[in-house]
Amino acid sequence: MSARENILAKLRLAAAVPMKEPETAAYYQEMTPHWESEAGRLKHWAAAMRAVKTEIHWVRAGNWPQMLVKVVQEKGLRNILLPLQTEHGRLAAAAAEAAGIEVKAFERPIEDWKDEFFADIDAGFTDAHCGIAHTGTLVLRPSESQPRSQSLVPPVHICLFDAAKMYNDFYSAMQGENMAAGMPTNVVLVSGPSKTADIQLTLAYGAHGPRDMVVLAVLPDHIDEADLAD
Repeated sequence: MSARENILAKLRLAAAVPMKEPETAAYYQEMTPHWESEAGRLKHWAAAMRAVKTEIHWVRAGNWPQMLVKVVQEKGLRNILLPLQTEHGRLAAAAAEAAGIEVKAFERPIEDWKDEFFADIDAGFTDAHCGIAHTGTLVLRPSESQPRSQSLVPPVHICLFDAAKMYNDFYSAMQGENMAAGMPTNVVLVSGPSKTADIQLTLAYGAHGPRDMVVLAVLPDHIDEADLAD
């Protein structure tokens, strides 16, 4: 009997029993904070994201394109990469073009404009799939219309987030969005701009991704922005 066969024989003879599956829902119910109001949960999420240098603007469904233009102009950005295959991308393009901002898009294979993409694009714009209040996180689901490089490569990432799609924790987000039924190639959890530090504890932003992250958080109609003030 080979060593492999000997090991397998011992394993088969062992009185092994299946382990009990963990009570995942109960664990997160116990470990995740709970908030008295939806506004309180949004405030916690915003504070966590702002603590790591994320810029958040509270907007409404009807005025976020104007805020997008304002952000681009205030930061002195020359252009913005938009997902023109999506509705929010087309709305952003209309507002940007009306303001004289150059609109870029993935209209060619990346191999044909890689140098321009990495050197000349000032900002990328995407939406967020949902948010996680506990950790101050946005969940991105890259797709063909919004590839991961759109939020990773440009030095500024501007993200449109429907604040009504906020969950207490990642487990709740997975359940609420039924992620198991249509698991994407990857899910990206983002809490702020890219940052890194060396052994001397010198913190640097933008080394492995965008140096600035701006979130346009679209508030539900029943939440007053005044209730989110610090």
